[in-house]
Amino acid sequence: MVAMKLMTAVFAVALCGGVWAADEAKPVPTSTANAEKEAEEEEKDDSPLAGLVAVEASLALDSRFVTYGVIDGKDPIVRPSGRITFFDWVYFNAEALFDVTKGNGKRGGYGNRAGRWTLLDSSVGLAHTFNCGETLGALSVDFSYMYESIPRYRDDEGNKCMKDTQYLDLRLSLNDLWLEPALWLERDLMADDGTYVNLEIGHTFPLIDSEREDGDPVLAFRPSVGQGLGNTQRAAGYFVKHKGSEEPLDHGGLMDTTLKGELTWNICKHLSLSGYVAYSDYLLDGNMRDGARAHNAAWGHSCDHSWNIYGGIALGVSF
Repeated sequence: MVAMKLMTAVFAVALCGGVWAADEAKPVPTSTANAEKEAEEEEKDDSPLAGLVAVEASLALDSRFVTYGVIDGKDPIVRPSGRITFFDWVYFNAEALFDVTKGNGKRGGYGNRAGRWTLLDSSVGLAHTFNCGETLGALSVDFSYMYESIPRYRDDEGNKCMKDTQYLDLRLSLNDLWLEPALWLERDLMADDGTYVNLEIGHTFPLIDSEREDGDPVLAFRPSVGQGLGNTQRAAGYFVKHKGSEEPLDHGGLMDTTLKGELTWNICKHLSLSGYVAYSDYLLDGNMRDGARAHNAAWGHSCDHSWNIYGGIALGVSF
């Protein structure tokens, strides 16, 4: 009888232990938020090259070719580009410029380049984002060397085309600050040994937020204002002393002031569409303003002013 009671007790303990163990083995339901977070982490790591190689490409259309706020091509241009980045540090970039009309390359020794490339820019650089603490946030640094190729031929007057040139570029930006300051320094090594500096401030306003907490806005608008500064060689490469003169401008200083509005639509993780409208003028230096007016007037009577209004759209993909 005692043995029967003992066996019954052992069986009950074993049965209860088995039920408890089975309950412990059942997976604990996760919340919807946790499930989404895990899905995002899996999506980030879905490629064996994640973090090692990043590829970007874009196709842009601009209403005209504007450099330093003045016209280098009065008609629309197409700009395909591609970039590949290794280890989030080293990148190689290439961008071509195609004229879409017969008359767009008449100035500057480019000749008639309708449907053909006018410029080919090839770059190698170092780019990375550094954490500068809570006050400054993320600092983006981009230093690059660029070789600019120009087709070799003669224009309609028999003059030789412009020569190839090389540039060194440094770009710094603090996009976590409200004013998102960005500084661009460019050094021309071959054409005129000129230096150009541009300081821009702006702010990104999210119009439609991302469903992900750390994701880019689905739709965002960014107004900005930028001010250019050029040394004597940079200004002399574009402007003359006064109207009717052939002597280059003999001083540097404040160049183009640009107001811009950009709208970006992140269609999905790998695809975006953006557009911009900009207004540039030489507001702060009367001599340069006259030089800009003369430079633009070479494109025709409709362009004989120091200001320009232009815009463009671009489709981008990234992996």
